[in-house]
Amino acid sequence: MSDSPAPKASPGGPCGQVQTRAISDDEAGLRLDRWFQRHFPGLSHGALQKLLRTGQVRVDGKRAEGNDRVEPGQLVRLPPGVTLAPPPKPREIPTVSDRDAAEMQSLVIHRDDHVIVLNKPPGLAVQGGTGTERHIDGMLDALRFGFEDRPRLVHRLDKDTSGLLLIARTGQAAKHLAESFRDRETEKLYWAVVVGVPPKPEGAIDLPLAKRPGARDREMMQVDKEEGQKALTHFRELDRLAKRAALLALWPRTGRTHQLRVHCAAIGCPILGDGKYGGEEALLAAVADARRLHLHARRLLLPHPSGKGELKVTAEPPPHFRRTVEAFGFSTDGD
Repeated sequence: MSDSPAPKASPGGPCGQVQTRAISDDEAGLRLDRWFQRHFPGLSHGALQKLLRTGQVRVDGKRAEGNDRVEPGQLVRLPPGVTLAPPPKPREIPTVSDRDAAEMQSLVIHRDDHVIVLNKPPGLAVQGGTGTERHIDGMLDALRFGFEDRPRLVHRLDKDTSGLLLIARTGQAAKHLAESFRDRETEKLYWAVVVGVPPKPEGAIDLPLAKRPGARDREMMQVDKEEGQKALTHFRELDRLAKRAALLALWPRTGRTHQLRVHCAAIGCPILGDGKYGGEEALLAAVADARRLHLHARRLLLPHPSGKGELKVTAEPPPHFRRTVEAFGFSTDGD
């Protein structure tokens, strides 16, 4: 009997064998679950999560999670029963209308050779989904500005949240930015107008979050102290109108879905306009823009993806937010 090791199955090999596939250069910084969506469109999200949870999918021999970012040259282990799709066809550059291109370029508040920063307006989705045809991800080609590489998203904001959105201009920049978010080297400051006031002027909200079972909205979250993932938010009251409303500065120290919205509602001061988590209490009848979410990504501070110095950017809030701040007489000093 030979002592030589059995050869690895090649990509596209029999589905009864373990297979491996290398991450390509143009996939740098891609989330692992999105890598699977690209190469295995028939593999459901639930099936992938089970493979990850049981350790059947590994990256460079180690267990992985769906939100891990992949790097060029890494090897993804594919268990028996998972069949590689044919290599993807070269991506066709979608046509972005002149109107959409002009709007996208008008959102740019910072641009260098590594990163673009947008001040996203409320109501514009970052990525597509059911019933969402117009979104930033579909219009990124308008932000090439002469670069051959297509710009890449490295994080996201909710559709109705306004403010700072980082776009990587190269695969290497995407990798560095993803690492900064993953390693919590990024300081994010949000402003929120809330209904009511917090129990104390400043403090921390340390409440684990999990998806709400049975909810129609797959991203509906809730506080779950038994099975939830750790979620931590620091806050400071910038100003208040008696006990009716307040302007808060919020620093999310973790990045859970809808974290700030759930946390504010959990301490008794839902974000103005957030009927999803605050119900009717979050909709002040006397406020003209009461049904619009008052949550704004105000400032970002992180290591520059070039490896030199820091990137610090600030975004002005949208008109409806400014109108409410002015109507309540809030001061924004000391943010």
